Amino acid sequence: MTLEVLHVDNHVLAVAKPAGLPVVPDASGDESLLDRAREWVRREFQKPGNVFLGVVHRLDRPVSGVVVFARTSKGAERLGAEFRGHTAQKLYLGLVPKTPRDERGELREWLAKDTARNHVASVPAATPGAREAITAWRVLAPASGDTPCLLALEPTTGRSHQLRLACRTIAAPLLGDLRYGAAAPLADASIALHAARLALVHPTTRAPLVFRAPLPNLAVWDSVRSLAAASI
Repeated sequence: MTLEVLHVDNHVLAVAKPAGLPVVPDASGDESLLDRAREWVRREFQKPGNVFLGVVHRLDRPVSGVVVFARTSKGAERLGAEFRGHTAQKLYLGLVPKTPRDERGELREWLAKDTARNHVASVPAATPGAREAITAWRVLAPASGDTPCLLALEPTTGRSHQLRLACRTIAAPLLGDLRYGAAAPLADASIALHAARLALVHPTTRAPLVFRAPLPNLAVWDSVRSLAAASI
C-alpha cells in the first residue's frame, strides 16, 4: 500500500509506479495505482469523501516508472492536452538481449490493436484503424556476454504497446516480454521497460517540470544501473 511520491502540488501528483500494478482498475479487480494515490491524498491532506485525481496518461501493467495524475479538473485538461499534443517529453530505458545493427535511429511503424487479445501488431499504413507510432532510440550500452543491451527510447506518439513493438523491430523483444516473443519471464513478471524521465509544463504556472523514477530493485537491471542512472 506504499506510494513513492516524486512531486505534489495543488494541481499535479507525480509518482513512481511499480511493475505489476495497473494504473487504473481493470478486470482483475486488483488494487490500482489510482486507488493507491487517492488513498495517499486522502490521508496526506485529510480530505473527506471521494478524492479527485485525473488520469492523463498510462503505463502498461508490467512496466515501471513515472506516472502523473492531475489533482484538479483544470490540471487534467491541460496535462491531457500536453500528452495528446505530444509535447510531454518521455524517456524510457529498455533491456534487450541483442544489440541493434545501428547505434541510433527513428522508427516509424503503423500499429493496429486487437482489443480482445490485448495485442498490437505492426501493419501496412493503409490498414483500417492503424495509427502511426514514432520512436527515437539509441544504444546506451551494447550487449556483452550475459549483460543485455541498454536502450534509451523516446516516443513522440503514445500508442498502446508502442515501445514493446519498437524493441522487437530494431533488436529483440524486451527481456521478460513474453507477449511479444521474449524467451523467458523475469522474476517478478515485469518486463524490462522503465519510464525513467518525464518532462512537461506545469498546468497553471507554466514552469517546466521534470520527474525521474529510480530503476526497479531487480537483478536484471544491476549490470547497467550506474549507466542508466547517469542517463536520466
